[in-house]
Amino acid sequence: MATGTGVSSWTLDHIGIAVSSLDDAISFYERTLGARLCLRETIEASGVELAFIDTGDSKVELLAATRSDSAISSFLASRGPGIHHICYRVSDIKGELARLKGEGFTLIDEAPRPGAAHSQIAFVSPRSFMGVLTELVQPRGGSTLGR
Repeated sequence: MATGTGVSSWTLDHIGIAVSSLDDAISFYERTLGARLCLRETIEASGVELAFIDTGDSKVELLAATRSDSAISSFLASRGPGIHHICYRVSDIKGELARLKGEGFTLIDEAPRPGAAHSQIAFVSPRSFMGVLTELVQPRGGSTLGR
């Protein structure tokens, strides 16, 4: 991203994929890519169990619903398994949310919320991001999963 315009650098962190069976999806990605599982966690507040597969420079996040009223359950019911979102790592999530809001973006999360591995996350509406559900993540202490 541009640096002289008040925009901080965004780095691709992961691609989120909604799946029906987390165990089957983990097995598929490990077997097919030769990748390794680097984190498996349940986020009760979101009704999701997730697994991060380390692919080298970035990750694949596999998302399975833990209850019928979760966003992943709704996504799977309406669209089936597949790409759910793209996530960018940022160093100042609050600052980026304020900047995006000031530029007229529609935010799903106006403030960061807890994510996997004690990170802070927030989502931007696909209506504001060329049809792509976009997640911002600020990892705890600036580190990335599995690294």
